[in-house]
Amino acid sequence: FCYLSLVTDYYTKEIVGWCVGDTLEAKFAIEALDMAMRRLDKNAVHDIIHHSDRGVQYASYAYTCKLRSRGIRISMTECGDPKDNAVAERVNGIIKNELLMGMNFHSIDEVKKAIAIAVDFYNNERPHMSLDWKTPSEAALCTGELKKKWVSRRENFIKAEVA
Repeated sequence: FCYLSLVTDYYTKEIVGWCVGDTLEAKFAIEALDMAMRRLDKNAVHDIIHHSDRGVQYASYAYTCKLRSRGIRISMTECGDPKDNAVAERVNGIIKNELLMGMNFHSIDEVKKAIAIAVDFYNNERPHMSLDWKTPSEAALCTGELKKKWVSRRENFIKAEVA
């Protein structure tokens, strides 16, 4: 049995950090976070919010200290509602159900190799309708606002209620 920790850029849907571990210990989630941090230019990105479920690894002292030390604000889902973390749930589903479905693994090293290939494919080959049919890596290279192909029902509902 193994566990996958992912750090995904909410705006571009790019997986910027990942780690496979054999337990839910925070050290594996921290390794994924460190991978994501190495990709960030400290001066280029401000006002980062880290949103996660309430898993023990993400709520751990070590993990939250690492976020705070970089000035990253912490946001966590309400208990038991996967819709509060829809982007993460979607990315997990794509990795599991589209890219790894039907595969059998005999070691954690095999899983790590398969995840590396799946993440590369997801970031560089798999276009997303919500990104105007760009891949996450292409979206990350764009400047300015990304054209979105979907409409937020929540935003439309709020606008209608306010009007």
